[in-house]
Amino acid sequence: MGQFRVPQLRFHVSYDEAFTLELERLAERESFPAGTLGERKAELDHGTMIPLYYVNQYYTDYRLVRIGLSGLPLADHYRLGQMIAQTAEKLDRRVLFIGSGDLSHKLLAEGPYGYAEEGPAYDGRIMDVMGRAAFDELLDFDESFCDKAAECGHRSFCMMAGALDGKSLETECLSHEGIFGVGYGICTYRVTGDDPGRRLLQKWEERRRQALEERRQKEDPWVRLARAEVEAWVGGRRRIGIPDGLPAEMLAERAGVFVSLHKEGRLRGCIGTISPTRESVAEEIIANAISAASRDPRFSPVRPDELDALEISVDVLAPAEKIASKDELDVKRYGVIVTKGRKRGLLLPNLDGVDTVDEQVSIALRKAGLSEREKNYELERFEVVRHV
Repeated sequence: MGQFRVPQLRFHVSYDEAFTLELERLAERESFPAGTLGERKAELDHGTMIPLYYVNQYYTDYRLVRIGLSGLPLADHYRLGQMIAQTAEKLDRRVLFIGSGDLSHKLLAEGPYGYAEEGPAYDGRIMDVMGRAAFDELLDFDESFCDKAAECGHRSFCMMAGALDGKSLETECLSHEGIFGVGYGICTYRVTGDDPGRRLLQKWEERRRQALEERRQKEDPWVRLARAEVEAWVGGRRRIGIPDGLPAEMLAERAGVFVSLHKEGRLRGCIGTISPTRESVAEEIIANAISAASRDPRFSPVRPDELDALEISVDVLAPAEKIASKDELDVKRYGVIVTKGRKRGLLLPNLDGVDTVDEQVSIALRKAGLSEREKNYELERFEVVRHV
């Protein structure tokens, strides 16, 4: 706690290495990305120490397992919670699970992080969901909404919910406060037995499968071509080639194309070309679909078991035009290209979580490897036809 000027506050706890090892083994068997390999610091951080300050006033004879969060989808954190429960059962451990984290940081204008309308909306919704133990609804929170609310505990709550999946619970909502502009809520859950009707992840996955299937039935030829190529490449490293029956404009026209993959509301891959590099839009889609699924350096390649969960969109770009200033941009209508020397960055229009031109240009600068304070760069704008 030295970074908070309380260096004298220290904890000495026994770590449950057997639990950690068994949990890692289970994750490895399930090909699930969890373990100690990515640990950055071995010492306890304040996010762990603050709950322990209160725990240690009542309990002393226990062993600790600390588990951090990731940028993986909400449902993956829920699945990790299920693995924690399986590990506890295998080792016959009595477990107290603390899902700790702040709610919104943007409840008050005079607070340290300012105000956003999503802040109170998030706190009201999360307290309702947790108060009813409606844990499947945790997975329906839009990532952009959570980001705008500036919450930091949601993935902890999802993980705890996973550990309680399939259990009957006594639930009590104790408190909520946000007097400093940051939300804090407390709910407790006591397991009273098994309840097959509360296999909430299964129910959520079934609802999502139905929604994705309905979406697939409505996909146009541009998206269907991208999906077919992604499935062929991920499933067997095959290229399908150009199928019969495509609209004439897909074969006759040339344009830059971006193929975007999303999974459970989060970007899973996006690769595109600013201007045409192949003989037709169809060929551009095929090449970029493969790249989005396998060569986006920000992500690991898409796995076959993820294919059914993918949402795919295809953006066909109109030719870019140079503009004199940001005043000629519209974040919903125009994408932007920033160029300085050999550095170039592009951002598509109408993206979730990008609400202002300044945000749009700032992201494009970072993608170009330029500072957000960079000056004397060129701006271009372009429109797209988005196929979903």
